[in-house]
Amino acid sequence: MEIAIMGAGLSGLACAIQLEKYGISPMILERRSRVGDRFINGEILLSIFSRPVRDDITFLADRHQIYLHPTANISEFIVHSVNEKATLTGPFGFSNIRGRHENSFESQLAKQVKTKIQFQSEYTYEQLVKEFTHVIVATGDAGYAEAVQNYQTDLTVTLKGATVEGDFSRYQVMCWLDDRFAPKGYGYLIPFSEKEANITIGFPDHEEGSLDNLKEKWSRFYEQVCTDLDQNLKITDEFEINRYVIGQCSMPRIGNSFFTGNCFGSVMPLFGFGQLPAILTGIYAAEDLVGGMAYIEATEPLRQSYYRSMTLRKAFQSMGDSAKDIMVRSLSGRLGERLLTTKVDVLNLAARLLRPFVKQ
Repeated sequence: MEIAIMGAGLSGLACAIQLEKYGISPMILERRSRVGDRFINGEILLSIFSRPVRDDITFLADRHQIYLHPTANISEFIVHSVNEKATLTGPFGFSNIRGRHENSFESQLAKQVKTKIQFQSEYTYEQLVKEFTHVIVATGDAGYAEAVQNYQTDLTVTLKGATVEGDFSRYQVMCWLDDRFAPKGYGYLIPFSEKEANITIGFPDHEEGSLDNLKEKWSRFYEQVCTDLDQNLKITDEFEINRYVIGQCSMPRIGNSFFTGNCFGSVMPLFGFGQLPAILTGIYAAEDLVGGMAYIEATEPLRQSYYRSMTLRKAFQSMGDSAKDIMVRSLSGRLGERLLTTKVDVLNLAARLLRPFVKQ
């Protein structure tokens, strides 16, 4: 077998690590100049999104021998709406760094790969399918999946964020549900360290007028974060992405091409994170290639998680600020903590209950 991996992101690197365990050295191709060569941002791994897995980091280490070091375990989760605030105490999961940072998940995975990564690659998918027996499409976006008519876009969003300096607790993350600066979306703060954090707003950009006054929305969010933290945060880096695609491929495998990561549809629509599903698609593709499992069947639970998350996203987008106030108020105290730490698959249960009331 001659295997090419397009993309040195989470799924591509996880696939390479798994293949190397079986003595297979794939060709790893990355069009950028380095692993994680993009903006730096924070993400979270909340255990409520990973049921039946309770601890993503332990699961990857014990089950798949993939070792990741998060920024911190999350012991406090603060949720703001326009008029309400809920402070929940954990444990809830982990925070981590993505992008061009030495401690990002991409950088950590790259250190576990023995095969040399070929950067600034100009190979196209069309070239690779002619020269290799198998191709792992792990480019980090849905472009190639769309090109072969193997992708359904469900949502596009705008993301605007910044790295800020201040005083933070690494164990505390914050979230804002406020239509004044994130219409039908959210804002969040995720620390990188005690002195640096990522603040970001994300919202659907297909809504009429959603991109109007983006600068004003961002300024309002930044001021709100400074007010809630009682700090004058210093911005040291910024990024903005329009039309970030969230969707799923129609077929996880077509012939000898495997669609992984964002090309598969690993981003969970509710809050836009999908690190564990992305890594798992890479692992499952490798296991298929060595005869350990069938990729389409193995990824079916991930597809079902995506559909449940989309149902909840649609329900969330139908809520106004007053409804979000009620939701945040209900999260205060033990009820919210039990919802976020229970062994019950809350997302599955909530999606089933809401599905009859959500327009598909």
